[in-house]
Amino acid sequence: MAAECDATSVDAVLGGRLVLRQPRRGHRVGHDAILLAAATSAQAGERAVDLGAGAGAAGLALALRIEGLAVTLVEIDPALARLARENAERNGLADRVRPVCLDVGAPARAFAGAGLAAEAADCVLMNPPFNAPHSPSPNASRRLAHAARRGALRQWLRVASRLLRPSGALTLIWRADGVAEVLAALASGFGAVTVMPVYGKPGAPAVRILLRAIKGSGAPLALLPGLLLADAQGRPTADAEAVLRGGAKLPLVCSRKVYT
Repeated sequence: MAAECDATSVDAVLGGRLVLRQPRRGHRVGHDAILLAAATSAQAGERAVDLGAGAGAAGLALALRIEGLAVTLVEIDPALARLARENAERNGLADRVRPVCLDVGAPARAFAGAGLAAEAADCVLMNPPFNAPHSPSPNASRRLAHAARRGALRQWLRVASRLLRPSGALTLIWRADGVAEVLAALASGFGAVTVMPVYGKPGAPAVRILLRAIKGSGAPLALLPGLLLADAQGRPTADAEAVLRGGAKLPLVCSRKVYT
């Protein structure tokens, strides 16, 4: 897959505040990564882990927003992991953002050897592969990033649970039509789940869901108001612009104390 990263482009996101080198073809940065970073709550001095980080967009956007946050980017593709390292340096975040080349499915000892011990993370964010593998992309990098093998989601959630400290927070983005699948998978080991639908246009079904879950919590699920990306004329909404270009946070919280 390294050859697929030879042809790259340098692109600005978050209104130009974050500059990323990424493959011209294959898995490229889109709204999902920026929404995921905006929805992830963390504080200075904490440690976050971005699983399946690609070229680093979500983890870097999170580190850019929260000064003093340490972020580890976990990426299976060596070429993308190298781009993530370059992007951390390019954006002046190399002192707090550390990419590691590692398969999410690697054993716990491999994670520990990479400096990711059990229960050492305050938050985990992830954009797992969620497309059915029956019509995979011909591009290997894109196929790896998007096509999910059977049982992959539960495996990713087990890894997140192992890395999180007690009461640590998991944030993920998933396809909206898979809400039943992801909620069933979260029921083992997580609670206090909050769900925010993401709508592409008015009157249309949601295209994505953002979820936050707390390790070991027994609190019930909460469904939050949705985020609308574009109006009826296809223009970005003010709320979407604030998040995607302005770098605003998108907190997945409700009034119950457990979510703060």
